[in-house]
Amino acid sequence: MSQVNDSNKIQGKPDYVLGTHNQEHARLGMQHSLWREFVLDAWKRAEIGSGSSVVDVGAGPGFATMDLAEIVGATGHVTAVEISSKFVQEVKDQANARGFNNVNVHIVDLMHEDIPLVSAGAGFDAAWCRWVCMFVADVGALVRRIHGSLRAGGVAVFHEYVHYETYGLQPPTPGIDSFTQAAMESFRARGGNANIAGTLLKELRQQGFEIVSIKPIARSARPHEPLWQWPAGFIRTYLPRLVELGHIDNAFAANVLDELARAEQDPQSIMLTPTVLEIIARK
Repeated sequence: MSQVNDSNKIQGKPDYVLGTHNQEHARLGMQHSLWREFVLDAWKRAEIGSGSSVVDVGAGPGFATMDLAEIVGATGHVTAVEISSKFVQEVKDQANARGFNNVNVHIVDLMHEDIPLVSAGAGFDAAWCRWVCMFVADVGALVRRIHGSLRAGGVAVFHEYVHYETYGLQPPTPGIDSFTQAAMESFRARGGNANIAGTLLKELRQQGFEIVSIKPIARSARPHEPLWQWPAGFIRTYLPRLVELGHIDNAFAANVLDELARAEQDPQSIMLTPTVLEIIARK
């Protein structure tokens, strides 16, 4: 049975900049499915397999957690850490529904609290962290906590953006390019950094990690391809959030949606995703 540690529940914390509403949950599910082949490949090269003990850092609603639980099997263990109590409950519900007895879930503020270990002195074999570093105020603190959670020789696997500005149509269009800049500004306003991968590499080296592998991932899609729905879906989901946060107005949002709709009517349109850097580092 999955377990939720309620003793360290965060009271009065700010909402995620992206929100935790049902539409965002659906977008995260689509996102995971479209990136799953890259994730599974990274885990395989990091030698995450049957019997591994893994921490899913910033687990969200638990899509990666469930994949990890299946991969490590009954002899392995997965710990999910997440600040959102709503997402923590969703991880718990998923684990219970799928009969995973090898999953524990903890509500953790990664800026102020250490990652709980399965047992005293027993570090994890691996840590998985995707699109978390870009939202935290202190990447160094996060890296230190991941380092402290791993056993000697354990690996940390990251997917973080290295060049967010590639996000948009090609040839570029002014509305969607402006949306990309507004999204980046909204992350900065909350203390984050879309292009965090370079800083992450610096912090990993300073903490004493060995960089095992670096792999840039750049992707493109046309309107009829499933991948198109990931960047296009984020535009549709995040525009209302940008209005809510005061970064844009309704006229700006309407212009971007009109530009996106015109692009989708042209089967030859090309959308590029933000460029990701995959990093595998060993303690």
